[in-house]
Amino acid sequence: MDGARITRMRWRLHGAWMWPTFLILTVLDGLIVHWLPLSGDSQPPMTGWLLGLVLGLITIVLIAPALGYALRKLRPDMPKLVARDYAGTGAIMALTMILLIAGLAHRSTVNSDRRALQDAIARGQAYIGTNAPRPFRTDLQRASAFELQPPMIYRVCVPNLRQTRTYCVIVHRDRPFGRSVSFSGYEPNSVLSEGTG
Repeated sequence: MDGARITRMRWRLHGAWMWPTFLILTVLDGLIVHWLPLSGDSQPPMTGWLLGLVLGLITIVLIAPALGYALRKLRPDMPKLVARDYAGTGAIMALTMILLIAGLAHRSTVNSDRRALQDAIARGQAYIGTNAPRPFRTDLQRASAFELQPPMIYRVCVPNLRQTRTYCVIVHRDRPFGRSVSFSGYEPNSVLSEGTG
């Protein structure tokens, strides 16, 4: 075997990481998007795997060649195929990091939205427990909330014991606690949400 072939083989062994990395990180991307969704409260793992697969392939097809070209400018001795492989591996790893960072950023938003919803429900329950007619004050734990303009304006309803009527209030979280809740009628949130679907 001549020296050139040995050099090419050595480079090839050093540069054959893109596709194994792609396969491993596609699985990891699915788990990241499942545990730390980019939107909403949760996503099934299949959604994350498909997203990781599509974005990974786009990265390999569109970004890896350009990065490989730039890498060869820095290292002219590196074969084109190996440079593209190195660049693709790095780009796929960067994609996984981006998904992780975006998921973590969105997680804080999800947690903030949940706290806002819990605060709105607590304000609504406090108002209904004090001001509503007696049939609506007995089962405040059954309160339901509808997001009008999250995270600031919510509609909170509590049913009576027979669940034939509801008592509803509007909660403005941006107002002082004592003036943040006002009566909003007896129409349940389920009817209101049908009109927005």
